[in-house]
Amino acid sequence: MISASVVSHGHGGMVWRLVDQLLACHEVSQIIVTLNIPETFPEIFDRKVLLVQNANPKGFGANHNAAFALAKGEFYCVINPDIELTQNPYGELLSPLVDHRVGLVAPMVVGATGLVEDSMRRFLSPLSMLKRVLGLDSGAYLLRQSGSGFAPDWVAGMFMLFRSEAYEKVGGFDVRYFMYCEDADICTRLWKAGYKIVGCLSASVIHNAQRASRRSFKHLSWHLRSMARYFLSHSFSLPAKDAFVQRG
Repeated sequence: MISASVVSHGHGGMVWRLVDQLLACHEVSQIIVTLNIPETFPEIFDRKVLLVQNANPKGFGANHNAAFALAKGEFYCVINPDIELTQNPYGELLSPLVDHRVGLVAPMVVGATGLVEDSMRRFLSPLSMLKRVLGLDSGAYLLRQSGSGFAPDWVAGMFMLFRSEAYEKVGGFDVRYFMYCEDADICTRLWKAGYKIVGCLSASVIHNAQRASRRSFKHLSWHLRSMARYFLSHSFSLPAKDAFVQRG
């Protein structure tokens, strides 16, 4: 039913912990683990797990697109290795996908300290980024763990459950982005293609965040270039999302 894609950048034990947690979720029928750089790994004797070793490192989007080519599930889950599943979220996440207009569902994301993360946001624009820098508006929705589902503009890429048909229709991630803004871009393209995105607040996962863009000039440079690409691609052609949501 669900093909899950996990990419390891030398994450080691963190990945295998997540694989064990995914194997405990009966809705997950396939787990594609991509080793983006050389690393030692234990043998996993489970037919659900497919191990891929890259000859050369790839970016976020390229890795998940390559894994999608191997995916057999009706649904495709992109999940970061630093995600923890303390309980099975898929029952709740699959519920909105009964509606075939829904192309992507994401859970509430909670940090290791228990605080709700800003994983669901409004569309990016130069003005919204200026407001964020000035501390006027973060661009994030105010989320509550007791809240109901809603339709965010875009959701962060650490955990995304796609309808495989929708992922294929929009061509997957745009590989011209490298590490950043791929999630905002694919969500925007899903809305433009007529699909709805749902934030499912009744399901949650834990994210052990590692925000490299705040520590490394190289990562910050990639982040800025990706934002510039997004603005050039979408700032003057954002989808008419509100009308679509009202029709639904």
